[in-house]
Amino acid sequence: MRYNFDLNEADSDSRRSLIPKLDVDWVPLTTHPVFTPSAVDYGGSAAPPLKNLLVWDGASRLYFWDSTKLCLHRISIRLGEPEPTSVLAASPSKVLQPDVQLDFVVHKISINKNGSALALVGPGGFCIMHLYGHSSTRDNNIVICRTVRVGPQIYYGGHDVIRTLQVSWHPYSNFHLGILSSDSVFRLFNLSSDIVQPEQEYYLQPVEPGQSNNATSICPVDFSFGGDHLWDKFSVFVLFSDGSIYILCPVVPFKSVYVWESILEIYNDAQSSGLKSANPTAVSNSSLAISWLEETFPNLVRAPDGGDMSVIVAHPCALFDASIALQGPLWRACDNGNEEDISIKGAECEGGAVSLLYNLISKDSVLVTAWSGGQLQIDALADEVQPVWNVGSPPRVRVDPNDNILGLGMICELITGKLSKVKLDQPLDHTVWLGLPPPLLRLSIVDLALPKKMERDSLITMFVDKLMDQRIFALHNGGIDSIILHFLPFTSQSRGQDPNMRTPSVHPVLNTCCQGDTSNPFPLCGFASLSDSFGYSWIVGVTFSQECIVLEMKTWNLLVPVQVSNFLNEGQSAAAGTGEKSESERSEIISKDLLGGPKVVLLPQSSSNMRSVTADSIEGRSMLHQYFKLFHENYVEYAHSVYYELKQHGPRLKRLNDDQQTRLREAQQKLLKVEGKQQVLDDRIESAIKLNNVLEERIHRLKNLPGAHKKPLSKAEREFKSTLDHFTGVELDALRISMDTVSARLRRFKNSSKNNNNGVNQQQKMYRRSTYVQGSQISQLKSSLEKLSLLNAENTKKVKLVESAIKSKERNGY
Repeated sequence: MRYNFDLNEADSDSRRSLIPKLDVDWVPLTTHPVFTPSAVDYGGSAAPPLKNLLVWDGASRLYFWDSTKLCLHRISIRLGEPEPTSVLAASPSKVLQPDVQLDFVVHKISINKNGSALALVGPGGFCIMHLYGHSSTRDNNIVICRTVRVGPQIYYGGHDVIRTLQVSWHPYSNFHLGILSSDSVFRLFNLSSDIVQPEQEYYLQPVEPGQSNNATSICPVDFSFGGDHLWDKFSVFVLFSDGSIYILCPVVPFKSVYVWESILEIYNDAQSSGLKSANPTAVSNSSLAISWLEETFPNLVRAPDGGDMSVIVAHPCALFDASIALQGPLWRACDNGNEEDISIKGAECEGGAVSLLYNLISKDSVLVTAWSGGQLQIDALADEVQPVWNVGSPPRVRVDPNDNILGLGMICELITGKLSKVKLDQPLDHTVWLGLPPPLLRLSIVDLALPKKMERDSLITMFVDKLMDQRIFALHNGGIDSIILHFLPFTSQSRGQDPNMRTPSVHPVLNTCCQGDTSNPFPLCGFASLSDSFGYSWIVGVTFSQECIVLEMKTWNLLVPVQVSNFLNEGQSAAAGTGEKSESERSEIISKDLLGGPKVVLLPQSSSNMRSVTADSIEGRSMLHQYFKLFHENYVEYAHSVYYELKQHGPRLKRLNDDQQTRLREAQQKLLKVEGKQQVLDDRIESAIKLNNVLEERIHRLKNLPGAHKKPLSKAEREFKSTLDHFTGVELDALRISMDTVSARLRRFKNSSKNNNNGVNQQQKMYRRSTYVQGSQISQLKSSLEKLSLLNAENTKKVKLVESAIKSKERNGY
C-alpha cells in the first residue's frame, strides 16, 4: 500500500485561498476566545500527564490541539505590534478537523520544517495531519485535513508490545519522520513516497546477547538528531534508560538537502587527515567515508569546485559489505585524563533517564540528559563525531525493478574488540579516524529541586530558545525553568573568554504550583518559544484549564517567579476590577513639605527699650507690621497650601476610600464563605480523628504479633533486599518488555520467512543482486535466530530467578 503525494503541492496561491475572507479582530493572545478558562477534572489527586499541545511554525502561526473538541486551532499572530513587547492574535481562528476519528489521546504535536504537516503523537499511536485541506460543507471556518497513519503494519499490526517512544521530524527534510520504538529499532519514514514501509531501519544492539547484567541498558527511551556541524548533521544520538548515550553515523534521508560548503568541508577533511594517516585503521575508515560521500553526493566527483551550486541533494546509498556501527556508550572525560562510564552516576542523578536534547552552540555540541529525579546532566562533546562501519555485515536493501534503492535495513552492533578510550591530552594523530566514540566533558549537573512528590517518575521536556542558543527551557509538572549556559569549552576558548568554568544559572520562569502547596501542581499542557527579528523573545504557556500565559523574555536575568494558581488568578482579577495599585505606584496624598509644618522663622532682634513702645506709636506700628508680614508669609501661606492640597486630593481620597470599602466587602464575603465551609471542615477533621484512632489501634495490635519483634536485617540481607527491589521496579519490567519484543520480532520473522518461501521466483526477478549472497544471508538469519533464541532463554531464566527470589522474600516476611 503506497500513497504518492507532495507536501509542497499547496503553493502560495492555494494557501492564500484557505485564509478566510472575513475581517478578523486582533486581540491580545491571552484573551483569545480559544483560550477560555474552564473547569477540568484531572481524574483524581494525581497530577495529569505532561503534554505539549502547542507549537509555533517559526513565522506567524500558532497551532493548538483542543483535547475536548478533538480539533486543531490555527491562530495567526503578530509579534511586536502595536507595542514592541505585545503579542496579538487574529480572532476567530481557523479550525482544522482530521478526516478520520482518532482512537488515542494526543499528548504531543510537532510541525515539520515548511509547516505543511503536523504529527499527532499519543501513548496509543500517532498520525500525520496535512494542514492544507478543503473547507467543510457545513462551516466555511472549518478545514477538513487528510490524516494518515504511518507504519500501520508495524505499530498497529495486532501486537501492541511495540510502542513508539519518540517521534521527531528530521531537520534537513520536510518529508522524513524519525521514530524510535520499544523494540530497539530506529526507523526513518519518507512521507512523500511511502507511509507503510520505512525508508531506513536500524536495529540497535547496544550489548552482545547474553553479555548484559543490566536490563535497563537495552531499553531506549529517547533520541535526538544532530545539528549543522561537520558529521553531527548525519548523526542520531540515542539515549537508554540507564543514562548511556550511543551514536548512529551516518544516517541521511534520501533526497534531503544540505549546504554545499558543509559537505565539501568534511569531504576535504577525510582526504587530508584520513588518507594521509600512518595508521591503517584511520586509512580504512576514511576510505569508507569518502566512498560513502561520493555515492551519496555524486556532485562531489562531477563538480569538485561546486560551480554555482549552493545546496546539494543526497542520493540513496548503501555500502555493499558494511553496516553502520553503534558507537558508544559515550564515556565521561575526567580532569585527570582518565575516563569513567557515564552510566555510573552514583548519587549525582536519581531515577532513570527520560529525555535527551542536542544543542549546537557556536562550536560546541551540547547533550542534555534529563532524569526522572529532577536533575539535568549537561555534557559537551570533547571530540568530533566521525562515521564508523562494521565491515562484513552487509545491509538488507530493497530495490525497484530498475535496481534503484527504495529502502534499507541493517543491524547496528558495537565494534567487536575493546577499543582504547580517547584522552584529552592525546595528540590529534592518535584519535582521528580510528573509530573511537567521542568522550563527554561534564559541564554541570543542574538540580531543578522538584517537590518530593513529583520527583519520582517525573517527565521533563526540554526546548532550546530560538533567539538565545545558550538558554534551555525545561518543562515539567512544576512549571518552566530557564537554564543559561555561561561556559562552553570550544566557544569560550575561541572568543578569548575566561577559561574558568562557570556553573549554569537557573531561573524559575513559571511556577504552576499553588503558593505554599507543591503537592498538587497545575501543569501546563502547551509550551512554545517565540521570537522576532528585533531581539524580542516570549514564551507562551497553556494550562490544563485552557488559560493562556504570555511572558516576555527580553530581560531574562531579571525574571522573578510568576505564580499561577486558581487562588492567585482570582486575586489578580479582583485587583484588576477595582483598579488597585501598589504602595509604590500610589501618588502622595500630601507632600512631605506640608507634613513637616511651616518653616521656623527667627524674629528680628529688638533692643530692650522697644518693649516700652506703645502699639499706636510709629515705632510700634512698624514693628507690628513687620511681625504681621512674617506671619503672613509663613503661617497664612502654609494654611492656604494645606487647604489647596486637601481640596485637590479630595476626589482621590474618596476613590481610595471606595477601593478600601470594596476590598472590605470582598473580604467579608470570603469570610462568610469560610464560615459556611467551617461545618464541612469540622466534619472532615472529626472523621480524620476517628480514622487516626482506628489506625493507632491497628498499629497496637500489629505490634503484639509474633513477627513484630524480629531481629533487624543484616548488611548482606539489606543489600539482597535492595537488589530484589531494583529487579522488581526496573529490571523485571525491562526483561518482560524485552521478551515480548523478541517474541513479536520472532513471529514477524517466521511469517516473513513463509511469505518468502511462497514467492521465491518473484523475488529472484526483482532482486537481481541477492542471487549470489542468498546463502550467506540465510546463514546470517539462522545465526540471528539462534542469538534471539539464546537471549529469550536467558531472559526467561532471569525472570524465573527473580520471581523465585520475590516469592522467597514474601515467605520470609521481608
